[in-house]
Amino acid sequence: MIAVMVLLGGLTRLTHSGLSMVEWRPLTGWLPPLSQQEWQLTFENYQQYPQFLKLNQGMDVEGFKSIFWLEYLHRVWGRLIGFVFLIPFLYFLIRGKLQSGMVPKFLLMFILGGLQGVLGWYMVKSGLVDRPDVSQYRLSAHLGAAFLIYGYVFWVGLGLYLSAQQPLGKRITDTLPETLATLLLLLVFTTAMSGALVAGLDAGLAFNTFPLMGGRWIPEGILLLEPPVRNAFENLIAVQFNHRVLAITVFLSVAAFWVYTIRKNLPGRTRLALHCMLLAVLVQVGLGISTLLLVVPLELASAHQMGALLLFTCMLWVNYELRHLHVV
Repeated sequence: MIAVMVLLGGLTRLTHSGLSMVEWRPLTGWLPPLSQQEWQLTFENYQQYPQFLKLNQGMDVEGFKSIFWLEYLHRVWGRLIGFVFLIPFLYFLIRGKLQSGMVPKFLLMFILGGLQGVLGWYMVKSGLVDRPDVSQYRLSAHLGAAFLIYGYVFWVGLGLYLSAQQPLGKRITDTLPETLATLLLLLVFTTAMSGALVAGLDAGLAFNTFPLMGGRWIPEGILLLEPPVRNAFENLIAVQFNHRVLAITVFLSVAAFWVYTIRKNLPGRTRLALHCMLLAVLVQVGLGISTLLLVVPLELASAHQMGALLLFTCMLWVNYELRHLHVV
C-alpha cells in the first residue's frame, strides 16, 4: 500500500493534480463533492489560487474533476493506510500477540505515517501562494520521507519473516561486503532524491538526448546561479546533469558490487537478492534513458519512479542479507 501511495504521488505530480485540492481536512475530508452545486463551489475555491489563475484559466468544472480525482484518491489512500495499519495493530496488541520489543517499532511506523500527511500538506501549501508549483525542496522531502517509511516497514518485515526461517550456519567475519552495501544503499537513496528535484523543476525537459547534453558532456549553463551551490538545487541544467551522473554512478557501482560479491561462497537466498539487485538497476537505467529520450511520457516517468523504489527495495534486501550473513 505504501508503494501504491508513492505511485499515486508521482502521478499527481506528473499530471499537476496535486494542487487541485486547496484545503486539508484530515478528519472530515473523506467525502468528495457529491452534487453539482458542491462541485461548483469546490471549483470556485480552486479558481482563487495560482494554478488556475496562471495556468488553467480555460478550465471548466469537468476539466477540474479530471485533476481533482487523482489527488483525492492520493489523500484517501493515505488515510486507508492508517486504518489498515491501526486496526490489526490494536487487535494484536490487545490480544497480547506482540512481543514487547516490537510495540515501539510499530508505534514509530504509525507516527511517521501521520507526520508524512502533515509534510504532504506543507508541500502543497508552497504551491498555493504565488506560483503554480510546489517547492522542489518540499517535494524531495515528501518523497524522501515516503522512501524512509517504506524502507523501515520493509526492514522490520524482513526481520519478522526471515527470523522464523532456519539459520544457515555461523556468521562470517568479512564485513567489507556489508559496508559496501550500506554505501550503495545511501547512493541509491541520494539518486532517488535527486530525481525528485528533477521532477519538482521539470528538469527532465531541459535536454532530451543521451549521453550528451546539448552536444556536450558537460552542458553550458551549469553554473548560472550565485552562489554556486544554488545550481545543484535550482538550476534545471545542473539538476538534470547531477541526476545523470548519480544514476550512471549507481549503475557502475551496483554492477561492480555484484561482480565482487557473487564470487563469494554465499547462501542461495543472498545470491538471489544480489541477482534481483542487478536486474533492478538494469531495468531502472533502461527506464531512465527511455523516459529522457521520449520527452518524459507519463507512463514511463511513473514507471521510472517505481523503478527507483524497486531498486531501493532490492538494496534493502541485500543489506539485510549481508548484515545477517551466514555460510554453510
